[in-house]
Amino acid sequence: MIPPLSHAFRHSWRCALVLAAGTLPAWAGQVSLDSGSKELAALPLEQLVALQVTSASRFSQSVADAPSAVVVLTAQDIRDFGWRTLADALASLPGLYVNNDRNYSYVGARGFLRPGDYDSRFLLLVDGVRTNDSVYDQASIGSEGLLDMDLVQRIEYVPGPGSAVYGSNALFGVINVITKSGSAMAGPQAAVSAGSYGERGARASYGWHGQDGTDWLLAASSSRRDGQDLYFPEYAAEHGGVARGLDFDRAHRLFGKAARGPWTVSAGYVARTKGVPTGSFGALFDMPNQTRDTQAFAKAALALPLASGVDLSALAHWGRADYQGIGFYPGESGQAQVNVDGDHAAWYGASAQLTLSGVAGHTIVAGVDLQRNARRDQFSYYREPYQQLLDDQRSDGRSGVFVQDEWRVMPGLLLNAGLRYDRDSHAGGQVNPRLALMYRATQDDTVKLIYGTAYRAPNAYELYYTSPGDGGQQANPALSAEHISTRELIFERRLDASGLARLSLFNYRMRGLISQEAQPDSGLLMFANIDRAVASGAELAYERQFAHGLRLRASFTMQHADDGNKDQLVNSPRRLAKLNLALPVPALKARLGAELQCGSARLTQNSRVGGHCVSNLLATSTRWLPHTELSLALYNAFNARYADPAGPVFVQEALARQSRTVAAKLAYGF
Repeated sequence: MIPPLSHAFRHSWRCALVLAAGTLPAWAGQVSLDSGSKELAALPLEQLVALQVTSASRFSQSVADAPSAVVVLTAQDIRDFGWRTLADALASLPGLYVNNDRNYSYVGARGFLRPGDYDSRFLLLVDGVRTNDSVYDQASIGSEGLLDMDLVQRIEYVPGPGSAVYGSNALFGVINVITKSGSAMAGPQAAVSAGSYGERGARASYGWHGQDGTDWLLAASSSRRDGQDLYFPEYAAEHGGVARGLDFDRAHRLFGKAARGPWTVSAGYVARTKGVPTGSFGALFDMPNQTRDTQAFAKAALALPLASGVDLSALAHWGRADYQGIGFYPGESGQAQVNVDGDHAAWYGASAQLTLSGVAGHTIVAGVDLQRNARRDQFSYYREPYQQLLDDQRSDGRSGVFVQDEWRVMPGLLLNAGLRYDRDSHAGGQVNPRLALMYRATQDDTVKLIYGTAYRAPNAYELYYTSPGDGGQQANPALSAEHISTRELIFERRLDASGLARLSLFNYRMRGLISQEAQPDSGLLMFANIDRAVASGAELAYERQFAHGLRLRASFTMQHADDGNKDQLVNSPRRLAKLNLALPVPALKARLGAELQCGSARLTQNSRVGGHCVSNLLATSTRWLPHTELSLALYNAFNARYADPAGPVFVQEALARQSRTVAAKLAYGF
């Protein structure tokens, strides 16, 4: 068991308190390579509260009117805190926590994150387009993610069930990553970075905006990290328990986006190779086990006003994801055998919706979504001698129709009601409603009462994957969908023109949860609808922008998630605390960012890991060279030792997280 509080934990709190207590002179402004994010970051908080978001209801509405406790992260936040992946950004949000198993990153919400879950209970959008793949339904948030974070304009996170708007996978929330325009990254730009354990990266981009409104952006980036040697006591008898040079990570990305008039087209591609040093899935330890992931997407979107108060939006999209796991396993002759395990996923679809805002007191949206999963293929074989273990080829589809009405019943009272029907090739028909009543009691106080349901159809991996032998897996085509119903009460109060406090009280009830269990006759693992869960808690969030340019965001969550019989869930922290502080240093034309993330102890399969606090520090300056921005970052600044619970495919009970690292980045705008 990892100690619940480390020496670094105490120093992290002291550092944050010293920073928060500082008295700063007025900030004269910061030269920025990104005019779009600077303008958004400079908004007073009262305007940020009124910021228009589209992810909660699929039409533009203010954060205050959204039927959820929506949180928006900006490009300036990404720069202030040096977030390198989407997982880094999500880890700062109220109620969320992120795990990493040295291969992928996983996000949990309000006490629920099963070790080894491939983030299939969150819906991940890029510019409003679904990117969860068609085999695992995975939301890629780590180093395998589609986007370089320098290209992100903002992230809209909508907690709670979203199936009434988006259909399957939106069980715990919707994450919409909105990319920058060519005008936000005008002209040619280049960036290089370097850091601990052989980390290095580069990005080149070009953005352009014409007088006729034509806008386009092209970008390419590459990153590489050699990784550190890692010690696992569970393998002490093998090579001393040290995996040498096996934690490497290499990724390459391309992105393009263009807009003219009512049309927008975009496309992206990522290819990543990641070393797997943990010996997971029964692979031999200290061997070059690795995963290779590629993903691509493309979309064409149309936004067209048909008449006064009547708007049409439509899009067509395509996606592909390929995974290959290369592992070394013990062979019958004593020689290591190479197993290749993977999938080919491909999908395409279209959607269309009408938004009616001309009806007095109402904003009504109605639409249809169609998706064809052309490939849900899985395979597994031994290379030499060749032995095929699995060759499963599938395809299916899903469709959905939805309607939603935002009704201003009377001054200060807003009702948001939505309903969606989905038809899934495997899960059948699904109906999910969402009701939200929002009452502005005073000019500064708003109360939201929200009820909603959501579902998740079983993915192809859970349904059809098989592997023989000890620790193998058995298919279960009889799986049915998971379901969740939620109730949430939200109190929002503007403390003044630059402060906002929010209290959320929530209750989640989940049934038909898909979990793995060993079969008594064969010993093989099989997914089944065997579990249920109940989660209740309170979440307090505070945000304030001070007169001198200092910005503070903090949250504290208390929650309890159990299996319905009062037994606490595995990997479920009772308490989470977050603090993000950004402040200007005018003399250096710089900004400093400090981040603190704390979580309480969590159960593992057979034990527990202790609580932790992790601090990240970053300084960004534009003083040293013209058109140049230099940033220096210290991640896990006080070298806290902590770990995440491991899943059943690991020998380890828990997996240690990354130790202290440093990184430097230089960006230049031509």
